[in-house]
Amino acid sequence: MNGVLIIDKPAGLTSHDVVNRVRRILGQRSIGHLGTLDPMATGVLPVVTGGFTRLAQFYLSSEKVYEGTIRFGFSTETYDAEGEPTGEPQVIALQWEAIDREAARFRGVIEQMPPPFSAKKIKGVPAYKLARKHKEVNLKPVQVEIKEFEILSCDADRVQFRARVGSGTYMRSVAHDLGKAVGCGAHLEILRRTAAAEFSIEDAHTLEDLAAQAGNCSERSGSSPGLTGAPRPEGKQELQEMFVHPRKLLPQFPSVSADEATAARIRAGRPVNLPELSRARQVKVFAGQRDLIAIATRVAGSLFHAKIVLSGAE
Repeated sequence: MNGVLIIDKPAGLTSHDVVNRVRRILGQRSIGHLGTLDPMATGVLPVVTGGFTRLAQFYLSSEKVYEGTIRFGFSTETYDAEGEPTGEPQVIALQWEAIDREAARFRGVIEQMPPPFSAKKIKGVPAYKLARKHKEVNLKPVQVEIKEFEILSCDADRVQFRARVGSGTYMRSVAHDLGKAVGCGAHLEILRRTAAAEFSIEDAHTLEDLAAQAGNCSERSGSSPGLTGAPRPEGKQELQEMFVHPRKLLPQFPSVSADEATAARIRAGRPVNLPELSRARQVKVFAGQRDLIAIATRVAGSLFHAKIVLSGAE
C-alpha cells in the first residue's frame, strides 16, 4: 500500500516507535516518517508507506506549526520537562507584556543554539549520546526562521504559545533562551504539533483508530492483522480512506494525468511529453484519480523525465 498517513503521535513514544507500530498494524515493512517529534511531544506525524517513502526528499524543508506551554522558574538539562532541573526553582509571577516583549526577539531569522540533548552530530556522534555521558557538547548555532511566535496567555509561571517555524527549529531552545532573556530560566513543558507542510491535525488518526480499522479489514477478508496477515485488497477500501488523498500531496506541484501508454513509459524510466499546463519545473503525474505514479522534472518544453517513480516501477 502506497500512501501518506497522518498519525496523532501520543506522548511517550519516539517517532521511530510510531513507525514500528504502523508496520505491525499494516503488515508492511516499507514505512517511514516525514519529520521527527520528540518523545514528549504529541500531534502531527506524517507517515509514508510503500513507494511513497521516496517522497521524503520533498519534505526536508517543510514548515511546522506548534502549540504548547513554557514553564518559567527553572531550566532543565534537556530544555524540556523530561530533563533534570539545572537549579533551584524560583517563585515568579509573569507579566504578559514583559513576556511578549521578549518573545518579539525570537521572531524572524535568528541564530539558535540546538539543545545538547539533540540528534545534532559532533564529529559523527549524536550530541545526546555525549550529553548522557556528561561529556562536553560543543554545538554551533544555526540559522532558523521563526515566522510566527504568539504568546496566547500568561498565568503565574507558565505561558501558552503558538509558533509557525521553518525547518530545523527547536522549540525547546526557544523556551530555554526565552527563560534566559527573562532572567529566571524556563523549559518546554508541553508541545503539540498541529501542522507540518500541507498536513494538519484535522487529518490525523490515532494509532488505536488505525489498528481498529486494520483489524476490521482483516476480519472481513478472513485474515489476521500483523506482518503475517495484512488486509487483502478487497478489505482495504475503508482503510484507504484514512490516508491523505494523493491529489492533496505536494500542492506546490501541478497535477497532470497520463494515459496508459504514457504511464507505462514513465514507469519504465523513459522521457515523455506531458500536457503543458504551466511552466512548472516539476509536476505530479497521475494514472487515474488516485494513482500517483511519479514526480517528473521538465527537460525542455513539454518533455519530462521521472525524478522518482512511486508505483508500478517493478
